[in-house]
Amino acid sequence: MNGGIRRPAAAPPPVRMAGVRAADPSACLADHYRQVWQTQMRDLPFVNPALHVEAIGFVRHAGDWLGVVVTPWFLNLFLLNGGGGLWRDIPAGQRRTVELPCGALQFIADDDPAIGSYQYCPLIAPVTAIPDMGAARQAASDALHAALTLPAQAAAPMPAATAEPARRGFLRRLAGRSG
Repeated sequence: MNGGIRRPAAAPPPVRMAGVRAADPSACLADHYRQVWQTQMRDLPFVNPALHVEAIGFVRHAGDWLGVVVTPWFLNLFLLNGGGGLWRDIPAGQRRTVELPCGALQFIADDDPAIGSYQYCPLIAPVTAIPDMGAARQAASDALHAALTLPAQAAAPMPAATAEPARRGFLRRLAGRSG
C-alpha cells in the first residue's frame, strides 16, 4: 500500500500557455496546413481534391483572433490568443464553451509545435460534399458571419423549454435553415 494516496493512471496533458498573437494568424495557419496536406493527408480517401488550404476572414473579436480554416479534409472555426477576453489556456483535447454573439459554441483545444496553442470548433468534416473552393469560401464566410451575429430571436427570447441549443441553431443558420 502507498499510504492511502491514489494516483491517476495517466496524468492529464500539461497546459502550454499560448503566446499572444499580435498579427493576423492567417498566413501561419495556411502555411502549416498546406504542409500537413502535402506530407500527411494528400492520399487519404476522405479528402476533397477540389479544395485547397486557405485561412479565411480572421478578425479580432473581444481582442482575440477568430476565423475559419478550410482544408481538403475540414472546415473549422478557429480561436487564437490575441490577448483578449475570449481565450483561456486549457489542455490539448479538452473542450470549452465560448460565448460568441451567436450563442455558446464548443471549442476543442489543440497544441501543435509548429503553430502553438489554438482552439477550434468543427463545422464541416469531411468536406467531400463541397463542390469547389468558391463554395468552401462562401461556407467559411457564412460561418464566421453567423458566429459574430446576434440571432434574430435575441430581441424576443424563446421560452427555455423550447429554446434550441446554440450550436444547433448556429449550424442551421449556416445551412440556411431557420427552424
